[in-house]
Parts: sequence; structure tokens; C-alpha cells
Amino acid sequence: MSVEPNDILNASILIVDDQRSNVRLLEQLLEEAGYHHVSSTMNPAEVSALHRKNVYDLILLDLQMPEMDGFQVMAALRANEKDGYLPVIVLTAQPSHKVRALQCGAKDFISKPFDLIEVTTRIHNMLEVRLLYRKLQDYNKHLEETVQARTAELRESEARYRALTELASDWHWEQDELGKFTKVAGPVFEMLGIPVNGMDGKECKATGAWDEVARVELKARIAARQPSLDFVMSRVNSDGSEQRYQVSGEPMFNRLCGYIGYRGIGVERTSTS
Repeated sequence: MSVEPNDILNASILIVDDQRSNVRLLEQLLEEAGYHHVSSTMNPAEVSALHRKNVYDLILLDLQMPEMDGFQVMAALRANEKDGYLPVIVLTAQPSHKVRALQCGAKDFISKPFDLIEVTTRIHNMLEVRLLYRKLQDYNKHLEETVQARTAELRESEARYRALTELASDWHWEQDELGKFTKVAGPVFEMLGIPVNGMDGKECKATGAWDEVARVELKARIAARQPSLDFVMSRVNSDGSEQRYQVSGEPMFNRLCGYIGYRGIGVERTSTS
């Protein structure tokens, strides 16, 4: 992530100083450096309202002003700053004010009388950091919106999956990574053909005489986290009738490829006497 030179030169800058000579000097200096959007005010009481309206990328703020000094201006700006970032470089001839200004939220300082190289360097560096900060904010906002949209898509997809599953199967189930059933629909415990622990913790026994080979194979596939497609199982009931089922299932994984369980569906295909 980087900032283009033109982005810096197109940044909006507000000069706040009660001395007209200082304002004009800074305006001329910034104009010669190629900055295109520079404005100024000699009334510190206007700064907070101007910033709310224009959202400046940088405010060059004199500290020593009558009626309302730079510290009071920063306090007013902090009360209205939405993103918590105060884009202020203070202008001061008092070395003792520098630390206090930084503690009040200023990001840097320029000493008076002005050194032209120091002024242009500090302004450039400050704007580069400020614009990078905004780019990072925009990126994080875009990322959050993307995650929210993707989450909504996944929820919608899951809802469609469940609806189709209910329409296309007689029963379906989900198990967690330990094999415990977490979601069931239909007579899962009776039709899986393997003894399982129900969601209430009680063991449910398989009913009827199941094909032992198929029963063991299905159980092994689930334990090995292997998918199954139209796996055929059958059982003979006490009245001599035979029931046949097709079972399909797949392991489930999270975004980090960690195993989180197994899910499957089943359909009764035939019933003979």
C-alpha cells in the first residue's frame, strides 16, 4: 500500500495563524511546492466548523493566538473528530510547548521562525502518513463489507442446501468432530444402521437385521472422514420385509481446513416383503 505523489499534492491543507505575514509565507511556500488545495483562516474559532465541512488532510495550527489558542482549537477538533485521528502540525516558537502539543493530539510540530526545508519535509511526511491511514481505513471498511457479504451468501447457500436436502431426502444429519449428533431431521437414529448416541445423550440401537458388512463400512467411512455417494444399505425387518436405503455424506471443514464434523442424507429406495 503506497501513496502517489499526486495524491499528496492534491491533499487539502488549512493554515491557521493570526499573523497575516505567516499565513502568506506558508501559502507561497506550499504553492511553490506544488500543492493545489490550500486555504487559510486567521480566526481560530472557525477551525472546527471548517474541518467538519471540508475534512482537511492537514491543519497547520499556530499555538499562540489571542482569545483561542492552539490547544483550545485541538480540544474542539478532538471532540468532533470521527476517526480519532487529529491531522495537526502545530506552529510554535516556544520549545516548551512542543511536548504538550503532542500530548494534546498533534502529530508533529514546526518551529518558528520557519526553516523552509523543515516546513516542506514535515508537511510532506505528515500528508503521506495521513493518506496511508485513510487508505488503510478504506481497505478495512471494504474488507469488512466483503466479509459481511460473503457471510450472507454462505448463510443463504446453507439455507438453500437445507431446503433442498429436506426435499430430496427422507432424513439428514450432522455430527461434530467427536461424532456427536448436532442436527437431525427424520428417523436418523433408526435408519443409519449403526448404534449412535442421540442428541439427548442416550444410546439408540439400530433396529432390524442390517447388512453387517455395509453397516461397518459406512461407519468406517464416517470415522475416516471420507465422502460417500449413494452408498446402499439394507435391513430385514422382523416381519421378513426388506428395506433398502441410499446414504450420501461428506466431511465438513472450516476455513483453516480443520475437520469440524460430518453431514449426510438418506433416502429409502425399496421395500419388499
